[in-house]
Amino acid sequence: MAFPHWSEEHESFRASVRRFVADEIRPFAEKWQAEEGFPDDLFCKAGALGLLGVRFDPKWGGSGLDYWYTVILVEELVRGRDIGCVVGLLVQCEMATAVIHDHGSDALRREWLAPAIAGERIAALGVSEPGGGSDVAALRTTARADGDDYVIRGSKIFISNGARADFVTLAVRTGGPGPDGVSLVVCPTDAKGFQVSRRLRKVDLHSSDTAELFFDDVRVPRRFLIGEEGRGFRYIMRAFQGERLVLAVMMNALCDDVLQETLAYMAERRAFGQPLAAMQAWRHRMADWMTRLEASRALTYRAAEQLADRDPRGDETVSMAKLYGAEIIRGLVLDCAHALGGYGFMEENYVARCSRGVQNWGIGAGTSEVMREIIAKRRMPVGAA
Repeated sequence: MAFPHWSEEHESFRASVRRFVADEIRPFAEKWQAEEGFPDDLFCKAGALGLLGVRFDPKWGGSGLDYWYTVILVEELVRGRDIGCVVGLLVQCEMATAVIHDHGSDALRREWLAPAIAGERIAALGVSEPGGGSDVAALRTTARADGDDYVIRGSKIFISNGARADFVTLAVRTGGPGPDGVSLVVCPTDAKGFQVSRRLRKVDLHSSDTAELFFDDVRVPRRFLIGEEGRGFRYIMRAFQGERLVLAVMMNALCDDVLQETLAYMAERRAFGQPLAAMQAWRHRMADWMTRLEASRALTYRAAEQLADRDPRGDETVSMAKLYGAEIIRGLVLDCAHALGGYGFMEENYVARCSRGVQNWGIGAGTSEVMREIIAKRRMPVGAA
């Protein structure tokens, strides 16, 4: 039996996403990257097709499916060749809303999750802080209880969808130092004191808006608390598993697209009287990347299977998948750009554009060093009695 076990339902969903990408993303990808933004109505179009709540409860407008459908969604969105746009959509349907779905009250789900699934309200996830990096337990943005409100003060940085969001799923400190003092709240962006201080200019993913946010005594109702006070760190760590799976799938899909584009070029490009694809050095280098990419895809699918089955080994496997994918993408994309010669340095060339900022894939949802530490702690516990 093939792995994974794709059914007719899976293939029907894949075809639906592929049509959406072909009609609504691929034709505009270069334009959106040049303009450094994609239109907000893309969220509504994706929501109307049920793409923004694939794994969420139908009670709130979701489809009630599993991680395999998330894998298909990501694989097909990458075909649009605008990763910035893909990041914006996936923040909406995975990263900023999953904790509300899993831990929020019904009132929060009704007010914020349901319209996000429909694409009517745009979401962002506010965790990273200036100087904080991957150390979520050390975050400094505070939410002080004041009667029926929280008063939020601090800042966030590198926030995808931050410049256009209607609300931010925000990590704040409601208690003492360390992970037990961290909570999550929904912060509407029309609240007094909220400010997009600047839109950040990135090396790549230009169509995705990434912002630095300030919170100057922003008041939000205490009922906007997600789950329990002091459990926000645990909620974030749990949600990171889905985000890491999404990133691993994205890396594999992007590598596959870049590799196929490069192989087509090598079959046509002639040098020294023969196609580039006939030269053993290049043939063997590409064969190595095909093998590593297949291994990366299999590892990622194993992580998806374990997460779908709620297998506790999934945390470790998805960390491995993200770590390995980040190593693959850095080498494969740069080798492919090199194989294209001068074209691999031209802005008009898709492979060349993909070679920009490949180091970033090892940063999001926890750096590669954090992934190594997660794996090592599980496989090599230190100080056991």
